[in-house]
Amino acid sequence: MPKPPKIQEDLLQELSETRRRLSEAEDVIEAIRSGQVDALVVQNGEGHQLYTLQSADHNYRLFIEKMNEGAVTLDKHGNILYANAQFAALVGLPLSEVVSKPFNELVRLEHLTFFHTLVEACGKGDCKGEIELVHDQRSVPVQLSLNQLEQAEGTFINIIVTDLSLQKNNQKQLEENNLQLELVNKTLEASNHDLQQFASVASHDLQEPLRKILMFGDRIRTTTAIDPAGKELQYLEKMIGAANRMKTLIIDILNYSRLSVNDGVFLPVDLNVLLKELLDDFELMVEEKQAQIFIGATATIEANRGQIRQLFQNLVSNALKFSSPDVAPVVTIAGQRLAEKSFDSAIREDGPYYLISISDNGIGFDEKYIPNIFSLFERLNAKEKFEGTGIGLAIAKKIVEKHQGMMHVSSTVGRGSVFQILLPIKHTQ
Repeated sequence: MPKPPKIQEDLLQELSETRRRLSEAEDVIEAIRSGQVDALVVQNGEGHQLYTLQSADHNYRLFIEKMNEGAVTLDKHGNILYANAQFAALVGLPLSEVVSKPFNELVRLEHLTFFHTLVEACGKGDCKGEIELVHDQRSVPVQLSLNQLEQAEGTFINIIVTDLSLQKNNQKQLEENNLQLELVNKTLEASNHDLQQFASVASHDLQEPLRKILMFGDRIRTTTAIDPAGKELQYLEKMIGAANRMKTLIIDILNYSRLSVNDGVFLPVDLNVLLKELLDDFELMVEEKQAQIFIGATATIEANRGQIRQLFQNLVSNALKFSSPDVAPVVTIAGQRLAEKSFDSAIREDGPYYLISISDNGIGFDEKYIPNIFSLFERLNAKEKFEGTGIGLAIAKKIVEKHQGMMHVSSTVGRGSVFQILLPIKHTQ
């Protein structure tokens, strides 16, 4: 049955008045939140009463509302008296539902005990801790920063809530990446071990037939009547020469592959003694080329002696090999201690790094080839003119890297080259 017009009109007026008051209340709340008012006058049965907002500093409230973290104030019973919009968004609730809600209801059950511990601890001073907030199957890892505030109205707890979701996701991703990296490293270690075994076996098996080729080739040359002017002797010499180059190549590849083994044993090595011993190996070559070698490297460094010897052997050998045909080779090996791991570092008598320079007056090369000369099998000169496998500098660079050092080269065509090696004096075990 339809309501009488008068009753319906009254209801509509009441509804309109209720909406007006609600709108007015929302405006007041927004004014308080935005800092537009610092006090309220409320009418009650005893007249009018003034309520001041002790924390109503305009700039402070604006800061709280605009900050990226959630901000919450709890009463002594743990109910939420105030929350900023960021906190409401964090827990996925309208702000109107957050205010007056017990904070406990937003804490994951397993973390409630720890949360209560934090609340008790903040009475003695500021404290922090990580928990998870939950609502409607939504879980958010957060860090709580709590401090207790004593006011005339009572005791309050202020909490800054920092969302850790991104940090936790990044941490999880990092852990997964580290796990994958560990698996890859194990696979690489197994692969390297297999390659070491293969290189060792292959080098031995390849050298055996080479030894027979060289042995029988030399026997044919010395015991068989071959016309010196005929092509047979020329072919035989080429065969023996190719076999010798193959033997050298196999040895160089084996030496390079052995450098992949993790040999972290570094003992004191007197560079002056080592270099003088090395000169004995080049005695015939030095005499043949009428070369001069000057040694000025006198430091003792922690190193793998065999590898460092091979490093200098390769560099000095190149300095003598790539000499100008009409100029006697001059090779100078100098050294000095540096303050830092840099080729531009200042010289320091007790510096932790040692710079070794090996300079020559040989044929040199165009510096545009510097990025290539340390690659395997890289040659800048024809093998018919200069012997070699193109592995020597690759071995030298790898030895320097295994000693946590650095290598630099400069060169000028027709005027020679300078190789610089920077090595630490000591190694941290």
